[in-house]
Amino acid sequence: MPFVFFDIDGTLIQSPPYHLWRGLMAYWQTRGRKQGVHRAFLATHYPLFALRKAGLLAEGAFRRRWSADLGWYLRGETTEAVAEMSRWVAQVYLRDAWRTQVVQRLQAHLEAGDVVALVSAAPLPIVAAAAEHWGVPHAVGTRFEQHNGRYTGRVTPPVALDAQKLGLARVYFKRQGIPFDLGNSWAYADSITDLALLEAAAHPVAVFPDRALQAIAEQRGWEVLAE
Repeated sequence: MPFVFFDIDGTLIQSPPYHLWRGLMAYWQTRGRKQGVHRAFLATHYPLFALRKAGLLAEGAFRRRWSADLGWYLRGETTEAVAEMSRWVAQVYLRDAWRTQVVQRLQAHLEAGDVVALVSAAPLPIVAAAAEHWGVPHAVGTRFEQHNGRYTGRVTPPVALDAQKLGLARVYFKRQGIPFDLGNSWAYADSITDLALLEAAAHPVAVFPDRALQAIAEQRGWEVLAE
């Protein structure tokens, strides 16, 4: 059975304006919580955003730091509370965000009996909630440390970004006892930071790609999904 990997931000959902991390932040903000965390997060990351825009910080490095520090929003929360937040993101915040044509591809792969997984740098509970929403049996995301049933806020390396998406997927399926064979695999993604995943797939599909990925997709003759 073919393996099929779908990125989420920018691929399954319209980014901008929607992002999984925005949903995470919105959940706490609508409940009047984590305001100090939010201010600290923005104060830390807006300067990095400026460096990224100026070309002084690589896209991958920026996203890796951003994704790891999302754990700040989980600190002190129980696994049940984070699961509830994740379901809200998938079912409420993202309600109008899904790209219809990409979801149709997802559903076609599921109906064909392919081994489908959602892969994202976002916190794993949110990725898992999005997967559950669409009946996808496998989810790979960034893990965060837990102690006595509560999140510590610290990331469990590596962040599921760049080549680590593929590496974490390989580890995940090995633990599931599913032979990891990419011979007839598919990968759907929108960003140059997903290049390693796309290159590993037999059928790479660039979905609403950023400029850098668009150029590579055209050069290599990859399928491109866009309006």
